[in-house]
Amino acid sequence: MNFMAFSSDGREGLAASLGDRWIGLYRDEAGFPGTLDELISAGKDLNDASRQLASGTSIDPASVDIQPPLRHPPKIICVGLNYRDHAAETHFAQPDYPTLFARFASTLIGHGAPIVRPTVSEQLDYEGEIVAVIGKGGRHIAAADALEHVVGWSLFNDVSVRDYQFRTPQWTVGKNFDTSGPLGPWLVTSDSVPPGAKDLVLETRLNGEVVQQASTNDMVFDVQTLIVTLSAVMTLEPGDLIVTGTPAGVGMARKPPLWMKAGDTIEVEVKGIGLLSNPIVDG
Repeated sequence: MNFMAFSSDGREGLAASLGDRWIGLYRDEAGFPGTLDELISAGKDLNDASRQLASGTSIDPASVDIQPPLRHPPKIICVGLNYRDHAAETHFAQPDYPTLFARFASTLIGHGAPIVRPTVSEQLDYEGEIVAVIGKGGRHIAAADALEHVVGWSLFNDVSVRDYQFRTPQWTVGKNFDTSGPLGPWLVTSDSVPPGAKDLVLETRLNGEVVQQASTNDMVFDVQTLIVTLSAVMTLEPGDLIVTGTPAGVGMARKPPLWMKAGDTIEVEVKGIGLLSNPIVDG
């Protein structure tokens, strides 16, 4: 089951996929079940939400603004160097513990929204990734239980301003420019995706040309391991996003480097989860 957050003419709504159609309600309509942030935070059954949305009207994704499925995640935890080929191309040693960094919700944009290339840099890079959305919180989560804490999946483009990323030993500044966090296009519930998002192919395309392609089986630390590792340190909360890493093919590793520029379109796709597409514009 898929859930799409959307807006139109200043009205916020939520739709569910029913067969080949999207059926949804606006927040100001009777029966609106709540946003995904609200539903997941409260531990609500998304099947119940789908049944409520079924009383709504048909929503055409092409005629509305698709929003990030979650707008206010408690935490956005990103995993660097989580594909062996990506670690090799960037000349980092393969870590024996996940390389973690944080993003802020202020960076999030939805499918179709423009990524604004900042005026201070030309080194705008792409990183296609899969996102695990935590539905049930916890601390010291056992490996056998870890995937039960995932309510759904989405896609992310960990857009990076490379010269700013490497100005300091910590990557925070280069990973948190405004509009640098495309998330979407929607949330796919866990029962529609292989456990742990195994055996899926992640593909990133720049202007239609494949620039990244890898199996999720190539992750150094799979989602189960990431949940166990993170929950040993912090309490995971409903709505937390775990952005699971990118494979080889990023622009900075190419010779010459391949930076995104105004007029480009960047796409991240995983069959069974969706296609996240965003144009590039100058700031």
